[in-house]
Amino acid sequence: MSIVADQATSSDEEDFTPQAAPDLESPRVNDLLRVIKTLSTSSGSKSRLSESQLRGLLSQTKLLAEHDGSFTANQYESELEWLLVSKATIQTYGVILDTLLDQIVPLSDHLWYWDEVLSSSTYSTLFMAQTTPWRLWAWTLEIYEDSKARLQRYTSGRTSAQSTEGDKSPDPRPTGLSHRWGQFYGIVRETIRERSLANVQRRIMSPVAVARAEARRKQARLKKLREMTSSGLGVLIDEALVFGGNGSEDAKSDLIASGAQEWRGIVERSVALMDMILQDVLSLDLNIAQFEDKVFAGVDEDPELSIQAEEAEANRPAIVARRLHRLLTAQVPEHRAAVRTTVKRNGRPPRLVRYWLPATALLLSSGTIYRIFVNRQEEILQWVRDLGVTVRDFWFNWVIEPIRKVLGTIRHDANSEIAIMSRDSLKADRDSLERMVVDFALDKPGVATGESSLSKAQVAEIRAKVKEGDLTPVLRAYENDLRNPLRGAIRGDLVRTLLIQVQKTKVDVEVAMSGIDTLLRSQELVFGFVGLTPGILVSLGVAQYLRGLFGGRKGMSKTRRAGRCVRVLRNIDRIFSEATTSPPPNNVLQYKDHGLLISEVHVLRRLAHRLLPKDIEKEFLEDLDDLANLKGIGSQLRALDRIRWAYSKWLK
Repeated sequence: MSIVADQATSSDEEDFTPQAAPDLESPRVNDLLRVIKTLSTSSGSKSRLSESQLRGLLSQTKLLAEHDGSFTANQYESELEWLLVSKATIQTYGVILDTLLDQIVPLSDHLWYWDEVLSSSTYSTLFMAQTTPWRLWAWTLEIYEDSKARLQRYTSGRTSAQSTEGDKSPDPRPTGLSHRWGQFYGIVRETIRERSLANVQRRIMSPVAVARAEARRKQARLKKLREMTSSGLGVLIDEALVFGGNGSEDAKSDLIASGAQEWRGIVERSVALMDMILQDVLSLDLNIAQFEDKVFAGVDEDPELSIQAEEAEANRPAIVARRLHRLLTAQVPEHRAAVRTTVKRNGRPPRLVRYWLPATALLLSSGTIYRIFVNRQEEILQWVRDLGVTVRDFWFNWVIEPIRKVLGTIRHDANSEIAIMSRDSLKADRDSLERMVVDFALDKPGVATGESSLSKAQVAEIRAKVKEGDLTPVLRAYENDLRNPLRGAIRGDLVRTLLIQVQKTKVDVEVAMSGIDTLLRSQELVFGFVGLTPGILVSLGVAQYLRGLFGGRKGMSKTRRAGRCVRVLRNIDRIFSEATTSPPPNNVLQYKDHGLLISEVHVLRRLAHRLLPKDIEKEFLEDLDDLANLKGIGSQLRALDRIRWAYSKWLK
């Protein structure tokens, strides 16, 4: 008895006594520690485990097994069980958040499609034509099912009447095949008449108006689904796993964040909150306020929370674990399937419906197209060959050859130099002119210089002057012959001087051409690039077109990404505009608006990746966190303005 008393008076110290060591080394503790370590992963892209992994980890523990209370866990096992279910709750919380986010984002594409259909009469008519066969098929199936049910009721009523009257009074009505077919035809006609009376509004409205009404109805359902999912997302973000509270006086917030102020109770209530949201988020007949009230009332009146209050402390982790396993096994997959069904019914039509008209036209005209190809096979092949030759000649003549010439110019290749005259032409003509003038001066020294003979010095002087363009001896003789042209022409001196001047004119022209040639050679690289530019521009344009044509979404340019970022910022601004029209009393976004904001921020985060430089992207993500956190509408609006002006350079 004294030992029991000592243990009772020192409960804190007995946790560390040597008797507790075997409890820490038990197989049960080792299994729990292994599962907890796996649930604690937080590395990069593997920060959240998949549903199958979570289900497998929960199945590896003994928490899912139903027991009668005879099994008792020691204190260490109980603490480890609570730690395990808490980490599993956080992982499940991430799964549900990702599920709701992945469901909100694609709804914008469907809503945009219905906006396009409703904004144009042309698109409305096209939508009516696209869906007419399926609408007729659905109407035919309804008529068939209704007629079949009427015929079964008629047959069963007739059989029961015969069994009541007995076999003594046989039915005098004929029972042949034609009579039965007539009865069935009459039932079908009656069904069609009743349905026509029931759908008198559709008979009054035009087919286009009926199609537009259907588009409005589907658009309204998708908008309601988007609002409900956003509200559920906002409730989860704001109220689930809130440890320590946020100081709010709101009763709904106190339901999750306060209460017992014990983290175990918060975990239990968070699991119940996730359960209620998955149950009621697709109740599209409720409005947002009713949905939120129903969720919080369901958490407050949750039967499993009441059971947990009555159960022993050792059984509470098992109850939470079984509920998490049920969420991951049944409710999350069922919720996804239900959302897919709702989107399939109310979203944009499938591709078969949207493209059956052009596909049918192509199928009907396939014979004509085939005959054209067969009859003009040679012409088509010749066109293909001509196209190939044109592309090849363009590539070699306007890309390869100009590049080769530019490279030759850079290397000072003599064969590639630009020239409008031969290299030694000017030198030869200048030497010829010099010899002509010297020979004339030697032959006619008296006429050329006024002396009877010329010395070597005088001849050298005449040569030097000719190189400078001075033809004084020839011009002097020319002037003398002009006094008596006939005598000069007969003697031949006038003709000789004229021919020498013709040679001088030729040399002058070649000197001018040499200057132009030198200028061209100095700009030879410029002309080479000018010749290369058209081929390069055409090649780049074709390559860019092909990249955009076959690249798909992976090849989306930065301009398109920036444009989508601007549209997302516009949607965020609208969310705050609608929220500030009637500002909430606590200056915090409502659950629906916060959920929409988180979804838009999620899209913006993905678009900004690889659009901004790495150092700028880090700052951008910090501003996005400020925008998404509930620090007050004023603080969020300032973060939105900061994003606009700080990153406008990359978002243009």
